[in-house]
Amino acid sequence: MLIGKALAVSGAVIHLSQERWFHIVENHVELAGLSHDILVTIESPFKVVQGHSHEFLAIKPLKPKYYLVVVYKETSVSEGFIITAFITSHVQSISKRGVVWPPKS
Repeated sequence: MLIGKALAVSGAVIHLSQERWFHIVENHVELAGLSHDILVTIESPFKVVQGHSHEFLAIKPLKPKYYLVVVYKETSVSEGFIITAFITSHVQSISKRGVVWPPKS
């Protein structure tokens, strides 16, 4: 069952399945009720960072000093899925993995 989908900055449609949503809220109770914010983070990120295993981390400010991070994988140039999401104040250490969007001018 599909909760929602979002268009990533790469152009791929990223799906949030019910199974992944349950995984997210079971492990990160503070995200309950934020499924829309998770999809918006994919569509309008502050930045996108390369993950360790070919996944991407979309990052968007949530509240002062805190960021919503959505981890997703693109399975093709046109599709992908959300793996997990979490809130952090350590966005600088995550950014050290390598920012892939926005592109450097």
